[in-house]
Amino acid sequence: MSKSTPEMPPERPNESPSNKQEDRVDRHADSTAPDSKLIEDDVKETPATDVSLISGDTKPRKYKADNQSFFMQRGYQILLVLGLIAAFFLAMVYQTLFGRIEQPQKMVTIEQGQTYYGLLPQWQQQIPLFSASVAKLYIKSQIDAPLHAGIYQLPENPTIAEALQVLGQGAKAAMIKVQIIEGKTSKDLYQSLRDNSGIKKEVLTADSDNASIAQALDLAGILPDDVINSNDPIVNHNLEGWFAPDTYYYGEGTSDKQVLTDLYKRQQQALTDAWENRAPDLPYKSPYEALIMASIIEKETSVPDERPLVSAVFNNRLNQGMRMQTDPTIIYGMGSRYEGNIRRRDIDEKTSYNTYQIDGLPPTPIALPSAASIEATLHPADSEALYFVATGNGGHKFTNSLNAHNQAVKEYLGVMREKRAQTPPP
Repeated sequence: MSKSTPEMPPERPNESPSNKQEDRVDRHADSTAPDSKLIEDDVKETPATDVSLISGDTKPRKYKADNQSFFMQRGYQILLVLGLIAAFFLAMVYQTLFGRIEQPQKMVTIEQGQTYYGLLPQWQQQIPLFSASVAKLYIKSQIDAPLHAGIYQLPENPTIAEALQVLGQGAKAAMIKVQIIEGKTSKDLYQSLRDNSGIKKEVLTADSDNASIAQALDLAGILPDDVINSNDPIVNHNLEGWFAPDTYYYGEGTSDKQVLTDLYKRQQQALTDAWENRAPDLPYKSPYEALIMASIIEKETSVPDERPLVSAVFNNRLNQGMRMQTDPTIIYGMGSRYEGNIRRRDIDEKTSYNTYQIDGLPPTPIALPSAASIEATLHPADSEALYFVATGNGGHKFTNSLNAHNQAVKEYLGVMREKRAQTPPP
C-alpha cells in the first residue's frame, strides 16, 4: 500500500529560515524551467503587503521632511490661514468704510474743538467689524482740514465715507455763531436771529407775532388749548421754553426756520428723556408743566447745585396747595412794562403769570431752560424746605418755616445795607 504525500501547509510568519529554504528547494525540484520563471516573475511584480493592514496598526503615515507630499500639505494649510486672514481684513475694511449707520436723515451738531477721531467711538458701536485704525488711516489720507463746528445734515443710513464727506464741507463754508444763553427768553432769541446778518429770514419777518411764528414752524400743536385760545397777547401761541439754549454754529445763509426747528427738536428730546425717567409722586401732569417749572428754576438760581433744592421747594409748595410766589413770574407777566424793580403794586397786580396772585403754575414757561434745569425739575432734592431767599453773598438760604424764612430775609437785608454803605457814591 502506497503512502500519500502530506499537503504542504502555507508559509507562516513564525517559520524558521531553514524550513523556508527546504520548501523552496522542493518546489524548484518538482517544477519545469518555464513554470519556475513564471513564478519568479509573479513574485517580482506583486507589491509588498502593508503590514499595518495585518497588524491593525492605524497610526497615520509619517512623511519625511524632504517628502514632497509633506510640503504640499503644509503649504495648503498656510494658504488657507492666510486666505481667512485676508478675507477677514477685507470684510473689516469694507464694513468700516461702507457699512451703513441705521438712522433717519437728521441734523448733527459739531461743537467747537471736536475732531474727526473723536467721532469714531460712536460709529464703532453702530457698525459691526468697524476698525478705528482703518478709519483713522482713511481720515488721514482723505481729509486735510480740521473738523469745523457747525450744524450738518447727514443723509439717511449713511456710510462713514458719506458722513465724512458731508462733515468735510464745513471747511469750505463760512460758519456763523448763534448763542442762546440759559434763562433768556424766546423774544431774546428771535431778536438775536433777526440781528444776525448771516441768517436768512423766513419766519421772523417784521410783522411776525407769536401765532404766525408757531404756525410757520408747524409747532402750534405742541401748545395746550388754553395757550392757543388765550386772549392775553403774551400767552397766545407763546412758544416760550421750547428752544434749547446753547452755542451753535451754522453755515452762512442758513434760514431762521431751520435754526428754530433744530433748537426745538433738541429741547423736545431733552424734555422727553427726563420725563420718561422722572421721580415718582411729582405734581406735574404733563411734560409741558415740567417745562414751565424748569423755566422758573432756571430764573431763580444760577448755582448748579441749588437747582434740585429750588425744585424741592416748589414741589413741596404745590403738593401742600401753597402759591409759588416767585418774583420772576411777576417780571415776565409785566412784559415791556418792567423797568428793573418790583414794586408793591406789581406784586398785587393779577396777571396771567403773577404767582403771588394765581394758584399753581403760570400758563407758559417764562424763559428758555437748560437741560440741567429740566433734569432738576423732575428729580428734586430730598428736602422739606418751603422757602428760600438770597444770602447777598451768592446763593440762597433754604428754610422749612415762615419764621426761619423771615429771619433769613432780615439777614439778607442787613448784608445788602452793609454793601451799600461800603460802596462809594458815583
